[in-house]
Amino acid sequence: MKAWQVAELGRPRDVLRLVEVADPEPGPGQLVVKVLAAPANFPDVLMCCGEYQVKPELPFTPGVELCGEVAALGEGVTGFAVGDRVLGGAVLPYGGFGELALLDVATTFPAPADLDDAEAASLYIGYQTGWFGLHRRAGLRAGETLLVHAAAGGVGSAAIQLGKAAGARVIGVVGGPEKAEVARKLGADVVVDRREEDFVDVVKAETGGRGADVVYDPVGGETYRRSTKCIAFEGRILVVGFAGGQIQSAALNHALVKNYSIVGLHWGLYNRYDPAAVADCHRDLTALAARGAVRPLVSERLALDEVADGVQRLADGVTVGRVVYLQGAAR
Repeated sequence: MKAWQVAELGRPRDVLRLVEVADPEPGPGQLVVKVLAAPANFPDVLMCCGEYQVKPELPFTPGVELCGEVAALGEGVTGFAVGDRVLGGAVLPYGGFGELALLDVATTFPAPADLDDAEAASLYIGYQTGWFGLHRRAGLRAGETLLVHAAAGGVGSAAIQLGKAAGARVIGVVGGPEKAEVARKLGADVVVDRREEDFVDVVKAETGGRGADVVYDPVGGETYRRSTKCIAFEGRILVVGFAGGQIQSAALNHALVKNYSIVGLHWGLYNRYDPAAVADCHRDLTALAARGAVRPLVSERLALDEVADGVQRLADGVTVGRVVYLQGAAR
């Protein structure tokens, strides 16, 4: 089969190579799937650079999540059949940026019929992260104010939709007018272009000085530090990632004085410690998709030979929504 492969570490565009590799064989509890769609995620960027907490042995094919059609079943697999349309997390080195990929049955779920292949592929990591972060970790309640950073990106766009579905008032922070328009279309009640306005001032003005009840922060660094200036009494700052490239230090005396919580989220740990909750989340997300409350924003549908450039654009911070490799996409 054809697949993108990383044989040395570096910038995605520099190290990704489209090559012929052996087809994967399913082990016990595994599925081989024909890849229908696979979105680019920031972990794919970090793995190319050798900067992710998971460091697959070289060479490997990135693409951490996908939608696919079951092609072969490993020993002991039940609940799925050849031809089923599924989504889930890829088992490296056979990631989603190829014609075939490998999945563990434990992290494979039926793809929602209400979403197309590119949308279904994008429902897994970003929306599960948002659901666990907002509901399990931050306890978001109807009527609260949710501040979402990088609101036009993959995880941010999911957080806007999930926040609105939960009955929150959502303030989205973006960089640039194009991304601001995307956040508005996603349903954000207030949109802040950080290049033109100070989000701290806007949050205080929009909440009568109270601040945001929940901050969804996949950026880190200075964005986190500024968020502590507009967090409400008993607010929760949800640390999702560090896409800005800087891991901040938390001033715990400030958290004590202002009485707010700093909450971390490593969604992948739920697959290890509470897989039943991951399955419950997928059922909830499927129901939300069925009633139109969530629908992943797919901004680009790429042919296989366009994947490296798409991953690099994600790394450069110039994409909105999800950039997805779609098998059979026209150039």
